[in-house]
Amino acid sequence: MIKHLTFLFTIVALLFSTNVEAQKLKGLLNKAKEAVTGEGGGLSKDEVGKGLKEALNIGVGEAVDFLSVEDGYYKSPYKILMPQEAEKVMSKLRVVPGFSNIEADILEKINRAAEDAATKAKPIFIGAIKQMTFKDAMNILMGEQDAATRYLEKSTYDQLYSEFKPVIIASLDKFKARETWRGAVKAHNKLPFVKKANPELDDYVAKQALIGMFGLVEKKEENIRGNTDARPSALLQKVFAKQDN
Repeated sequence: MIKHLTFLFTIVALLFSTNVEAQKLKGLLNKAKEAVTGEGGGLSKDEVGKGLKEALNIGVGEAVDFLSVEDGYYKSPYKILMPQEAEKVMSKLRVVPGFSNIEADILEKINRAAEDAATKAKPIFIGAIKQMTFKDAMNILMGEQDAATRYLEKSTYDQLYSEFKPVIIASLDKFKARETWRGAVKAHNKLPFVKKANPELDDYVAKQALIGMFGLVEKKEENIRGNTDARPSALLQKVFAKQDN
């Protein structure tokens, strides 16, 4: 009988001990969750999501507004340069009558086309930002300094390219850039002993315009992450304080 009672007390003690340990473990997990999600007086999921979306909207809004005005590309660090093969074309044509200023002429025209196309970017960026999940937001907040830019690039590049290219074509034609380039290439390709050049510009300009666009978005992200003065709202200050710690 004593043996049975001893065994029973042992089982009860083990169960009690296991329950205590389970409660401790549950408490530790809850604390860990609070540390990550900000629950319990810190950041809520809603705050993280809204804060990151606000930051992205500011960054892409400023980038698009900057690049979509006259000289946004043309007289900025994001200026689109001529394709590498163009230098060979231009070097051959500079001595041909009527083509002495051809490079500067085409260079301005392709940048004007990019400025026109940039106006299409904002609604595409905003659409991607709206689709962002809490997991995306936390990965961005606690990720690398360019995590938001890379998220947008992955989420929007194909759609941006599809929207940019027809506008680029229309804009290049509006400024007669493709006509000018094709004329230059045609003249170049008639010269003896030269490698034939590609007379099309639209794909190149669209891709270069997007490189510039994401480059400026990255600068805006870097500023918000590293400069507390670039966080205009109390929510942004609160959300990015987590990253600062």
